[in-house]
Amino acid sequence: MSRGSPALPQRTRRALRIWTPEDKAFWEREGQAVAKLNLWISVPALFMAFAMWQLWSVLAVSLPGLGFRYSTNQLFWLAAAPALSGATLRLFYSFMVPLFGGRRWTAISTASLLIPALAIGFAVQDNTTSYPTMLVLALLCGLGGGNFSSSMATISSFFPQERQGSALGVNAGLGNLGVSVVQFLSPLVVSAGIFGIFAGDPQTIVKGAQTMQVWTQNAAFVWAPWIALASLAAWFGMNDLAAPKASFADQATIFRRKHNWLMCLLYLGTFGSFIGYAAGFPLLIESQFPHVDALAYAWLGPLVGALARPFGGWLADQWGGARVTLWSFVVMACTMGGALQFLPGGGSGGTFAGFFVCFLVLFVTAGIGNGSTFRMIPVVFRTQRLRDVDLDDHEAVQRASQEGHTEGAAALGFAAAIAAYGGFFIPKSYGSSISLTGGPEAALYVFIVFYLLCIGATWWYCARRNAPMPC
Repeated sequence: MSRGSPALPQRTRRALRIWTPEDKAFWEREGQAVAKLNLWISVPALFMAFAMWQLWSVLAVSLPGLGFRYSTNQLFWLAAAPALSGATLRLFYSFMVPLFGGRRWTAISTASLLIPALAIGFAVQDNTTSYPTMLVLALLCGLGGGNFSSSMATISSFFPQERQGSALGVNAGLGNLGVSVVQFLSPLVVSAGIFGIFAGDPQTIVKGAQTMQVWTQNAAFVWAPWIALASLAAWFGMNDLAAPKASFADQATIFRRKHNWLMCLLYLGTFGSFIGYAAGFPLLIESQFPHVDALAYAWLGPLVGALARPFGGWLADQWGGARVTLWSFVVMACTMGGALQFLPGGGSGGTFAGFFVCFLVLFVTAGIGNGSTFRMIPVVFRTQRLRDVDLDDHEAVQRASQEGHTEGAAALGFAAAIAAYGGFFIPKSYGSSISLTGGPEAALYVFIVFYLLCIGATWWYCARRNAPMPC
């Protein structure tokens, strides 16, 4: 580079001391290329995290055929446990990026996924493995769930406000595809000894009159090399941003913000629905429509939900996040009512096709709502800070924007943490409802009531005329 040429933001160095994406000249000249590089390294790392997080949604369905003597409620616990630990870890992960830097934390947190990937691969080869051991391994998969908060906080830092909806939608949407891929890929990779003698012996299962050999361990082992590659790519290819570093106290101001808790509620309704339905869908199909091969269909739900998320971010950029989120909840409430009509009951075996289509619509609208709600969060916190300053004071505006960005990034992570508990409560609600009433209907009615609450909150605070926080 010549002395007279403009300095790049030290792209070859891992820490960027100056980062001003709201400056259009800076963004066009050099910022956009660096931001996109970090985004496209982040996507596969988050993809691996979601795949490991939702591995038990597949394994729980397969365990009875392998000779594991677990009850239906215990199987729903295994499907739900990763969401419980993942959501709790998100509470901590959401504050890690400003403390340690996005590059470091992405690489380390991605590498930690090797622990459950290898441990589960060995455990499923022995059907005498105790249930508490399996439950601990399911909780370890929550390491993947925690990554989402730090990943989204990292990517939001790289993009200007007007592009954050699309960027976060791409990161989360393509990352969410890991849920669908793990449910689609697992039945394929367990059917052959793709790792040879290195992965262990096959197991024998009986399906009807057929006896089959499967390598269930492959469902976990297959992710190990890709996890290692993704962590190395993050370490050597991403950047840390020096400017947005902040203490925990700086970030903790979000707990005094009313709209932080509102966003937590809305994101619980969108992302919590997506991850909860994804975790419980295979077992729900298996329990209500036992004649249907659950794993042949369940992966389609997370697929369409993940693909819809970037579209939701784009719609929010065009029309406003509150409007898109509001209508997402309206459709979700109506569609859940439709799904209830197709369940078995009253001597009827139910209608799987109608039930399945309703859930596909639920996944799509939850995905759209994921993108639009996440678009709302940084707008809310930046707007709150700017309301307190003189817009003609350039220095004050810049300082308020930075403070709003810091709070918004922390709120993104914290809302994601709260929302992830939906991945626990939804499948666990199915299991509890089936145990207490014989069917999942009670759980579905509770979900409808919750969506009505979200509709009211979105309209009152963000979507109506003269709303206190239009966004």
